[in-house]
This record gives sequence, C-alpha cells and structure tokens, in this order.
Amino acid sequence: MAEKLFTKAQKDQIIAAIKAAELETSGEIQVHLENHCKEDVLDRAADVFAMLKMHKTKLRNGVLFYLAVEDHKFAILGDGGINALVPEDFWENIKTKMLQYFKQGKYTEGLVTGIEMSGKALKEHFPYDPDTDKNELSDEISFG
Repeated sequence: MAEKLFTKAQKDQIIAAIKAAELETSGEIQVHLENHCKEDVLDRAADVFAMLKMHKTKLRNGVLFYLAVEDHKFAILGDGGINALVPEDFWENIKTKMLQYFKQGKYTEGLVTGIEMSGKALKEHFPYDPDTDKNELSDEISFG
C-alpha cells in the first residue's frame, strides 16, 4: 500500500519539493513511508531517523517526514540542530497544515506543503553555502 500511495508523477513532485528546499539550505529533508506503525509514531519515526543515518548530518539539521499509510499516522522529526532554533510548536503547526490536505485525500499536496514550510525554516537558520554544502542524504522517498 505505502509504495502505491503515490503515482510516479506524484513521487517526482515530492522529490522535486525536497530538491528545491535543499537548494537553499544545508539542511536535509527525507520522506519515509510504511504501511503500519505498531508503536508510538514518534518512537518509530526516531527509529527510522537513525536507520536512515539522518543524525549524521554535519549541522544536525535533518528533517524526517514519516507516514504509516494504512494506520493513518504521521510524524515530523527534526534533529537537534534545527529543533534548538525553531519555536516549540513549529513541527505541530506544520502537521496541522498537512493534516488539512490529508483529510481531503491530498497526500502529495500535504507532503509538498510540509516540505516547503520546513525548507523555509531550514533556509532561515541554515542557509546554503556553495563552498561547503553538499547533499548528505538521498532525496528519494524511502519505504519500510
């Protein structure tokens, strides 16, 4: 189910949003989809964050969008570097905006909106430096 949630064009749109956001920041954004989450969604997102080695970015500014498709659960997890700089309710505000799309079945639009919103914060706090920044993590959607 998770791998079939998006068409190829929709996957390309999500990946394009990640690439566009990362062009303006040293931050890294990843999207991970699974069918089920049998534990607390934030705990599972933290496991996936570690599995994808997102904690290994130089400035600890990775952001994970985790979705358990069939269980209708999702989380946004930012690493310590970005969490230290954004307001406490920052990720919750993005989740609320995304949920408005998800409730209408517009998963692509919801994800793209969340990616764009987090990209703006990453750009503000971690602007792109062409001399030192490199893409540290894959932009592809991963599946569990």
